[in-house]
Amino acid sequence: MKPIVTALCSFGMSGQVFHGPSLKVLPQYKIHKVLERNHRISEKLYPMATIVNDFDKILHDPVVELVIVNTPDYLHFEMAKMAMEAGKHVVVEKPFAKTSEEAVKLIEIAKHNEVLLTVYQNRRLDGGFQTVRKVLENKFLGRIVEYECHYDRYRNFIQEGSWKEDGDERTGVLFNLGPHIVDQALVLFGKPKTVTANLSVLRTGGRTTDQFHIRLQYDGFVATLRCSYLVREMGPQFIIHGTEGSFVKMATDPQEEMLKLHRLPDEPDWGKEPQSDWGKLNTSINGAHFEGKVETISGNYAHFYKDLYESIRNGAELMVKPEEALMTIRILEACLVSNREQKTIPFI
Repeated sequence: MKPIVTALCSFGMSGQVFHGPSLKVLPQYKIHKVLERNHRISEKLYPMATIVNDFDKILHDPVVELVIVNTPDYLHFEMAKMAMEAGKHVVVEKPFAKTSEEAVKLIEIAKHNEVLLTVYQNRRLDGGFQTVRKVLENKFLGRIVEYECHYDRYRNFIQEGSWKEDGDERTGVLFNLGPHIVDQALVLFGKPKTVTANLSVLRTGGRTTDQFHIRLQYDGFVATLRCSYLVREMGPQFIIHGTEGSFVKMATDPQEEMLKLHRLPDEPDWGKEPQSDWGKLNTSINGAHFEGKVETISGNYAHFYKDLYESIRNGAELMVKPEEALMTIRILEACLVSNREQKTIPFI
């Protein structure tokens, strides 16, 4: 096994909680450089890596094969562009880019430079989502008539000094958290026919979108995607109804909280949910009524990088194709237009 020599472009929350721990436990990767301008936090996780304070020291290092652009959203396009033009493979944090035009340009640059480009849509590896996917693939609910997904949080204050609290209409939760559940809907159902969205600023003194309600119209059903920063009592994460029954899943994936406690995703039973958090299935299967719990598939975000290794070294198909991430950005842009014009937008 030849490890992929990798550079991390940031070691803030995403580096410390998501990318760093996965790369730490995988022998398929060697963290060679970490960009930290003011701190040396990464030393604890990667004592052998070189900390740099200048992106050029990553770009001009011929040893670096893969660059992870996990910086603030407004830096994604330029840093990914520069890395690919330097001949590096690139992982971009969600959102892929601020605009679909930028996303298209990045795809073109990747092809021109013959490098791989992918987007870190780690919520495809949530256990709850994988369980929903299995329920739908097995047609346990019959024909789907309604799908609803929530990504709610409780944060009733404004975090001053955070780039997520200021900026244009692409700065709030629509572009920050929206890519997760829009991507999940696209994985399950593909491209919608229409997009309808309502965006709001609910928090006192809020300056960016902190609530959205999106309706994606498909043949015979609507996928409803909701997010709010003012949900203190969490409801179901997934609610799915079909002609034969329903599936309801409470509780969010446990991995993020485990990672925040500095646990690593190679420990036994990683991502395993307690039975109390399993989803409930109430349906008819082959004419027999079933009502009971469905064990949640254990998720593991490290599998994103396991798959990426196979793509880079052995030519395997990417888990997240950049064209899929482009469609996510296009849907988010349709949401902006729908909210602004207060109408349903055809999605072509």
